[in-house]
Amino acid sequence: MPSDCISYQNSGYFSKLIVDYLDEKSNLKQLYNHFPKIENFKSQIDEKKTNFPIENRQVLVSELEKQYLGFEISDATKANIKHLKNINTFTVTTGHQLNLFTGPLYFIYKIASTINLCKQLKKEYPEHDFVPIYWMATEDHDFEEINYFNFKCKKIKWNKESFGPVGRLSTEGLREVFEEFDVELGVGSNAEYLRDLFTKSYLNHSNLADATRFLANELFKSEGLVIIDGDSIELKKLFIPFVKREVLEQNSFKKVTETSKHLKDYFIQVNPREINLFYIEDNLRERIIFEDNKFKINNTNISFTEAEILPEVEKSPEKFSPNVILRPLYQEVILPNLCYIGGGGEIAYWLELKSNFEENNITFPMLLVRNSVLLATQKQDEKADKLALTWADLFSNQQELFDKKTKEFSEFTIDFSSQKEHLRKQFEELYTIASKTDKSFVGAVKAQETKQTKGLENLEKRLLKAEKRVHTDKLERILLLQNELFPNQSLQERKVNFSDFYLEVGSTFIDKILNEIQPLEQEFKVVVL
Repeated sequence: MPSDCISYQNSGYFSKLIVDYLDEKSNLKQLYNHFPKIENFKSQIDEKKTNFPIENRQVLVSELEKQYLGFEISDATKANIKHLKNINTFTVTTGHQLNLFTGPLYFIYKIASTINLCKQLKKEYPEHDFVPIYWMATEDHDFEEINYFNFKCKKIKWNKESFGPVGRLSTEGLREVFEEFDVELGVGSNAEYLRDLFTKSYLNHSNLADATRFLANELFKSEGLVIIDGDSIELKKLFIPFVKREVLEQNSFKKVTETSKHLKDYFIQVNPREINLFYIEDNLRERIIFEDNKFKINNTNISFTEAEILPEVEKSPEKFSPNVILRPLYQEVILPNLCYIGGGGEIAYWLELKSNFEENNITFPMLLVRNSVLLATQKQDEKADKLALTWADLFSNQQELFDKKTKEFSEFTIDFSSQKEHLRKQFEELYTIASKTDKSFVGAVKAQETKQTKGLENLEKRLLKAEKRVHTDKLERILLLQNELFPNQSLQERKVNFSDFYLEVGSTFIDKILNEIQPLEQEFKVVVL
């Protein structure tokens, strides 16, 4: 089967904003720094190099070394952490929630995109080093979004209450999840590896942040991946001046609100709040709001005057957590970062943020839409071949696909366009006659034309329907195949967990993804395993 190239723009799965961004539409150029092309990274490197303090590198490396204590890491990862002290070392970053057992497949694709872009940059700019970073979203609280994964079409869920930052969440209760997963896995060396990986990740670590670090490290450690947890006192100290500005001046609200006006023709991904910070403790994550001349912690009795909150920021910076608007700024303050790689939704909200970065004199990173992948087995590839399907066919709307393939399978043309054209010409002559007589006759001719055209259209539809019955077997096989590749008629990468494929192909799975993904190509990659 031919390996079609499906552009993101033509896949039907990206918003108008992202399509226009990928097309480099002029109305969006003010919202980003440099478009992600290999030649544009030189300017980005120069800008970040002159705008990133050497002291921040020292803090970053020291904190990473502390976060990795007790973890077995590869020489490649150790070297990358060490390189971060060097002013000629830069990062490429992706971020993701702490989804149970990685959650959907695009967790893998995000990190693979980040790793491969670093390799590509090293070839183009050999005088520099480039470190792939996975930023764990440890301070999020949307537990319902991360507490499950799908395996063999079954939802395997962790039932637990969660109130504070998910990274601090105890892994208690995950043995029951493991037991359910264990039953579904079956036998074989690949199943044993997945059992062992789940056990060592979640049953041998006490909190979700450490469990996720172990898991991501095991999957990608040979590639030098560096994993960072922003929920850190030392890293938050670097962000203290920005937290104070947010509390006192609320510039992010002003700047992002202004930017939103430039996006009036698009769906706005996120809206800023007056103060874009949460106050967090182990079992607390609540917004900071300003009311009655006090900074109040929403849904609590905690409040601060201005004279009280500034010392609190100095004394306990770890309690101040940036929200979705401010978190990107925090990331770029503590990392010598060149590029952020994210999904369409993430890139959409990053496009709201550039003016706030400029207000804070922080270099805005390049924004790259992560790689999207459709995985197919050899058997599925062969089925598609037998049904004369292209990958582009399989990406199309199901009803449109059925109509198209029915017409291809039919022995005759199911298209009455020529008959409609013939009818139109006949009525042209009648209109000429009608124009020379009573006007009421013109109306009668028009009504008859409409009736006969409608009749032809109905006959065409009935013929198509009849042919669908003739080719029921083939169409049902197409339906089955498309539903396998696009579960619930949605993207596979948003529904399926990597373990489904690892169970079949083993350790070559990650290698195959890394070998196939090309981060700077704006195409949906079809990978046959």
